[in-house]
Amino acid sequence: MNKILLATAFVMALGMTACGENPTSDQQQHQAQEQISKQGNMVVGMPAIINFTEKKLMKMILEKRDDPKLVTYTYITDLNGNLHLRCRSIGYGLPYGTQYTNPQRVTGGFDAPSTGNVTIPQADPNGLFSPASAEGTWVLCKDPKSENLEPVYFEDRVTVSPFELQ
Repeated sequence: MNKILLATAFVMALGMTACGENPTSDQQQHQAQEQISKQGNMVVGMPAIINFTEKKLMKMILEKRDDPKLVTYTYITDLNGNLHLRCRSIGYGLPYGTQYTNPQRVTGGFDAPSTGNVTIPQADPNGLFSPASAEGTWVLCKDPKSENLEPVYFEDRVTVSPFELQ
């Protein structure tokens, strides 16, 4: 079977060369890998998923996260693994690296006709460029004195739960 795949990839590469194109070794490897992947799909097929349980669970999680009145409890963990309640909160924390807008935008290159489009960083609405990832979490905590929601930044790893943990 491997001989057939290699022969097919070789014939495809010869065909490209005969057409005046000179494929790179990366293109040849890509073509061979694509053939192998297609063969694997034909032999194995797709999983027989009929209940879509994980998709249903993800839908439920997304819908619960979308509840603007979802009361949660935010904890940090000490070095002994004990949880310590930091605040009553609303929703789940947002990683510090979460961005409001697309972090990149497409633009023409400096010499657009020859280089084509390139992707460059794009600032958030506040004019700052957020990192792709960062340690830290923003949590909307309820101020115990006023019940107002205030953003609190945690560098500790946090656990956020919709009920009080023991």
